[in-house]
Formats: sequence, structure tokens, C-alpha cells
Amino acid sequence: MKREQVVTFSTVGVWLVAGYIAAQMLADVLSLKIALVAGFSVDVGTFVYPLTFTLRDLVHKSLGRRAARAVIVAAAVINLAMAALFSFAVWLPPDPSWPLQEAFAAVLDPWPVWRIVAASIVAEVVSEFVDTEIYHLWVTRVTRRYEWSRVLVSNAVGVPLDSLIFCWGAFGGRLPVASVWSIFWSNVLVKGVVTLLSWPGIYLVREGESPDAI
Repeated sequence: MKREQVVTFSTVGVWLVAGYIAAQMLADVLSLKIALVAGFSVDVGTFVYPLTFTLRDLVHKSLGRRAARAVIVAAAVINLAMAALFSFAVWLPPDPSWPLQEAFAAVLDPWPVWRIVAASIVAEVVSEFVDTEIYHLWVTRVTRRYEWSRVLVSNAVGVPLDSLIFCWGAFGGRLPVASVWSIFWSNVLVKGVVTLLSWPGIYLVREGESPDAI
């Protein structure tokens, strides 16, 4: 009789999954603000979002490819639910004594910027799935040594792909082409720096022991 595979989560695995989803949510909320950094327009979520690629790599290393795929889908569903709940909160009539309805709606209602929300979620899902497959191919076809290389190689593909999909999906046709490319390159630059700062984290967890751990 075929034995049923049991998936178990270590304490570290729980922290990694929670950290990944939290980073995805924080990045989406912070992206509602566009800041001016060194002359470039950058959504503030850019400073947090690159961490999700390294966290996804940690989930992959610790819990396996199946878990990495599952957490990507879970984060997308949670972010969609978050956007819907923000809209629901805005729709509810405010108490007369609460004076912040307009400010709350101006910042947290996603539907006026539905295209940005949709572009963000599509970019997250596509780039993270591609990052997962690049990581898997590197570990299975190239080498399991030099763990830093699996992070940098997978992120080198996932990060620019994410920025490309998001920038053109959110702003293509609405902003001048030069402006969209400016936002793209600033996003890639900031995400690249954060990736370089975060890649040593791959050494903080052990390789998973399940057959799916690569």
C-alpha cells in the first residue's frame, strides 16, 4: 500500500511562511505612496518587496518547491482579500464623530487604482513562480553548492521580470514611455540593492529533508 506523504512544518518554516506573506502585504500597502529618491520616482513598497524573493528561496530550501508554489498563491489570495476588505471598509458609512473618512478612502481604497493593484498581483505571481523554477533548475541541474548563487541567479531573473510586468501593466499607455522606463530602472536598482543585502539569509536555514525539498 502506498504510504501517504505527510507534510510537516518546523518552527522555522512557520516563521518563513509568515514572513513571506507579511512582506508581500506590507509591500502592497507601502506601494500606495510614490516617493522621490535621488531624482527617481519609486513606490515605497520597492524597499520591502525584494525581501520576498529571498524569503521565497528560504521557503523553497526549507520546505520544498511545492510549499514555495503554495505560499505564492496564498499570498496572492490574501492580497486580493486585503484589497477587497479595504474597499469594504471605505464603503461602510463612517461614524459622524470620525473625521478621517476622506483621508482613509484616499489612501486605502484600491478600486480607483485597480489597474495598479491588478498589475502588482500579476507581477508578484508570475515573477515569483519564475523565480521558483529558476531556483529549482539551478539546484537540480547546476549545483547545490554555493548556496548564494541560487539566490542571486533566481533573483536576477525574478526581480527585473516583476518590475517589467508591474511598470508596464500599471503605467503603460498612461505615462510617457520614458517615464515608465525610468520607474522600471529605479525599481530594478533598489530591488537589486536589497537583494544583495538579503542573500546571506539563505544560510540561516537547513536544506529540507523531504523529496520535494529542492
